[in-house]
Amino acid sequence: MNTLHFLVIGKNQEILDTLKRVIENNEGWKATIQMDENTCYDTIRNTNIDIVLLSSGLEEQFEKDINTFCENLDKKVKVIEHYGGGSGLLKNEVYTVFPNLQP
Repeated sequence: MNTLHFLVIGKNQEILDTLKRVIENNEGWKATIQMDENTCYDTIRNTNIDIVLLSSGLEEQFEKDINTFCENLDKKVKVIEHYGGGSGLLKNEVYTVFPNLQP
């Protein structure tokens, strides 16, 4: 895996922008951000997404639905529920789902 592609979904633009910056500070990590839950399904289905990162402001039912959606895809897309804690926590969350990426 050369590049790790994130789709970051949340309701706070400032937080989404910060997460995009934090993610892209890591070599080979790229992020797309979205606030619209309805369009994220097409994004996941039609683009090269490795990780769906759930940020703040999302409804619990949506979080359950997106987890189920990703589990049922033919391609492997991991879902991480991330509600803050800094770049160190984010890296640990990513390395938990992709242990082969640990330095």
